[in-house]
Amino acid sequence: MRPSIEEPGNANRVTDSTAGTPVVPRHVAIVMDGNGRWAKKRFMPRFFGHKQGVDALVRTVLSCADRGIEYLTVFAFSSENWKRPTEEVSGLMGLVLVAVAKYLGKLASHGVRIRIVGDRSQVSDKLRQAWEQAESSTQHNTRITLSVAFNYGGRWDIVDACRQAMRAGIAPDDLNEATLNRFMALSYAPDPDLFIRTGGEVRISNFLLWQAAYSELVFSDCLWPEFGDAELDAAFADYARRDRRFGAVDSAASAALDKA
Repeated sequence: MRPSIEEPGNANRVTDSTAGTPVVPRHVAIVMDGNGRWAKKRFMPRFFGHKQGVDALVRTVLSCADRGIEYLTVFAFSSENWKRPTEEVSGLMGLVLVAVAKYLGKLASHGVRIRIVGDRSQVSDKLRQAWEQAESSTQHNTRITLSVAFNYGGRWDIVDACRQAMRAGIAPDDLNEATLNRFMALSYAPDPDLFIRTGGEVRISNFLLWQAAYSELVFSDCLWPEFGDAELDAAFADYARRDRRFGAVDSAASAALDKA
């Protein structure tokens, strides 16, 4: 079941005077990659890397909140991750339960709202109940919204939105981007301004294919458990230097054309 549709708020953002790009993005998306390699470098099982990855996530959520980020969306478990060894998948499911029990109170006390996006049909009742607890107990928090993409895929998101639109009786001629967006998993949030991937890989891996159409991409060699304030601020500094054009010409070129 999808969450109820909400309209994203309009907050004033601090902007760079030259590029017009917000110095601090409103919505940040992160592919948290590198847990397994981090553990392997230390001759530890992959699961140990995932545990450290949860700690890194909590640190990052609070750091984003401190920097004025309104939305943080993280890729926790891909719909393709079911192909991993059964032992690793089972461990990840158990880790989610432990993480909710350990960190929910802390995140809630810092004004974090938690939302889970993805296909819930394949996970256990126990896991669904933990998610419902996390969502219901933080639903009135407004400092930052943490969206955890679990059993999620960008293609699934688009197909599922199309199916919902069809069930709603929307005629093909009436279907446009704005209408379809109402049925997407992140319908309650603005599109990500900044898309970060850690771990050194340069791909988006079926994450937020619809929403990241105009996101600024930053790829970091840092393995996720090591990701901290320095890496976060470096990504924000890179973002602030970008001139977001959304298909138009850049501001300098536009000024030159106006003078021609």
